Amino acid sequence: MRKAALITGASDGIGQECARQLARAGWDVAVHYHRNLAGAETTARAVTEAGGQAAIIQADLSDPLNAQRLMHSYSERFIRLDALINNAGIVDAARRVEEMTPERITRMFAVNLTTPFLLAGLAAKRMSTRHGGDGGVIVNVSSVAARLGAAGQYVDYASAKAGLDALTKGLAEEVATEGIRVVAIRPGIVETGIHAKGGQPDRARNLADRIPMGRPGQPYEIARTILWLLSDDASYITGTTIDVSGGR
Repeated sequence: MRKAALITGASDGIGQECARQLARAGWDVAVHYHRNLAGAETTARAVTEAGGQAAIIQADLSDPLNAQRLMHSYSERFIRLDALINNAGIVDAARRVEEMTPERITRMFAVNLTTPFLLAGLAAKRMSTRHGGDGGVIVNVSSVAARLGAAGQYVDYASAKAGLDALTKGLAEEVATEGIRVVAIRPGIVETGIHAKGGQPDRARNLADRIPMGRPGQPYEIARTILWLLSDDASYITGTTIDVSGGR
């Protein structure tokens, strides 16, 4: 039987590449998006072309109440939930902490931490052998910003991602005997559209000299790491956060 995964933020970038790689490995995929329907359709088409079943689900993750609705929509389309990839994330324009508004911080934490936190809890309950589930894997997509701080740019984003790291460790220990592994990755600077959304479309290339490997990462490199973490080859790995950052 094919396994099934829910990937948030799968209309472009890392999420889109994760869907493509999972489908090629024999998975069915629920493609979550917020505004980019065309991108979600492209992702879904890639899944079906690789032999998988795809479902497109829209949800605005800036409202944490939508976590329950998103999981319900998933359940209407798929019987199994073998993996949750908490990939969706946002940045805003570069600002110092003293310039950040309550509205910005509330939105940043909702999308990058609060809703992923709730989704992880909902997924864990569904997967847990304690509740009659078959087990599964939760992957939280954090960021190296969580340990670097992102001073002068995205301290709010970095703080939210640090919360994801803590969630990974704590939840992993709670469900370690219930058939669930919880892991995270911290991508470094990766060439995706998130930089343009933050007003810096050339950011990945401009910061290449700060990366020991001398280049930004590619979505493929992040997706392949996630695919490995979902595989049986990583069966003894939980509560761990792996840097995929070119040495940064």
